[in-house]
Amino acid sequence: MKKLPAYSLQELLIVLVIIGVLLLLALPNLLPLISKTKSLEAQTQLNHIYMLEKQYFYQHSKYTNDLSALDFEAPLTVKKGGNSNYEYQVITATHNVFKAEARAVTDFDGDGTYNIWEIDHTKKLKEKVKD
Repeated sequence: MKKLPAYSLQELLIVLVIIGVLLLLALPNLLPLISKTKSLEAQTQLNHIYMLEKQYFYQHSKYTNDLSALDFEAPLTVKKGGNSNYEYQVITATHNVFKAEARAVTDFDGDGTYNIWEIDHTKKLKEKVKD
């Protein structure tokens, strides 16, 4: 009977523990990057709402606060079984100005603060509340 070279169970467990410790050390540094990446969803959707509002303005000479009038179908949030991390709404819409907002439905870094982005009729995109 010939013995094959292999790793023992103890050696494999030690390697897994080392990997786990390294992940725990790296995770706090990765959380801001995860938040920033998830906020790209809000920025993209708000830019889309801006374009739809401009089209609506050119057709009707005013802005609207009704997302369905813009033919904007908000993606399902993670709380409703979808993939979206934000809820979208138009806060203000008059003849000359509009302001739309994206509110996070989840707390990305667990600090109790929910991310909020907004865009207006000048395409000024800003982060109102940083998560």
